[in-house]
Amino acid sequence: MIKMVRIMKIEPSFYYSLAICGFTAIYCLLTTCVQAEQLSFTKERHDETYTFTYQWLDHEKKLQSMRLNLTNQALFNHFRQLKTYKSEFAQKTILRNLKKQIKKQPLQGAQAFFLQRDGKMTIQIKGQEDKNIVKAYQQIKEMEQKATDKYFKDNYYQAFTTADQQFGIKVNHIDIAHNSVSDFKAIKMTILEKVSIKDIRQVTNFVLAFVQSIPYSTLESRISSSGAGFNPPAKLIWENQGDCDSKMTLTATILRALMPRIEMAMIYIDQHAFIGIAIPVEGSDMHIKHEGITYVLAEPTGPALYRLGKLTPESELAIKQKRYVAEAYLSDGSY
Repeated sequence: MIKMVRIMKIEPSFYYSLAICGFTAIYCLLTTCVQAEQLSFTKERHDETYTFTYQWLDHEKKLQSMRLNLTNQALFNHFRQLKTYKSEFAQKTILRNLKKQIKKQPLQGAQAFFLQRDGKMTIQIKGQEDKNIVKAYQQIKEMEQKATDKYFKDNYYQAFTTADQQFGIKVNHIDIAHNSVSDFKAIKMTILEKVSIKDIRQVTNFVLAFVQSIPYSTLESRISSSGAGFNPPAKLIWENQGDCDSKMTLTATILRALMPRIEMAMIYIDQHAFIGIAIPVEGSDMHIKHEGITYVLAEPTGPALYRLGKLTPESELAIKQKRYVAEAYLSDGSY
């Protein structure tokens, strides 16, 4: 299993609220930075698989091409349970599971009553002795936490606190990436025909240019949308578009399929996301150190064609001012 490292919360500056992803597109139009360009995209059905064919221009404006095969299972059945998080539905499901658990493990010397008050469900414990009531409350609290953790895990949700301390529920992008790698295993041989796996920077830049060239869709607020608009990797390929979070997750998936032992991190700033790769820093590479590991940063979103180690001015500013949240995506070496 992947080692999930706790979220790092960094104190923000109060005035920072730019919509970074949208600004990046405007920035590229007003400056001389090279823009990604997807020259062609086709998809063709073959029984139980689809073949996706791409042509795009890389960082040096060289023509690149690739064919990617994905199964119908990966495209249409994987992550079918992934839906926008709804608090009321989640609470009802967790409560239902909690009641089932109490039936399997009855409270000793106490009884639980589930009461509806002001649209919220509360639990009342009654018993003959105070010590049994206290113990029962602790037991129910532990059961409720386990039921919540299981519900989040099964549905790919994650509690999340932004750099400016806003709390919400977002998609667990690390779990999505991890569970998507098997869908993209075939891409390894395809990419290795183009670049050498021994050159991590060359491999990463090839993947970055490919993902950057995929059309961009606007990122919904992580806090208010609770996952609305997010495309898992296979769905992003099918629709040929994705927002910052979706493109970051696709990039992590492909890189993990290519380099199973590489350590990565997902980096979140206001209205934007990018990725970190644990390789040695060279020259002016933008990088962070998170829980003892140094990550060189990369922008998968586009339309700007940024190489590994280069960020948009807004992303760079957020990193320098420590207005970001980092989540480590550590390898378990299982691929």
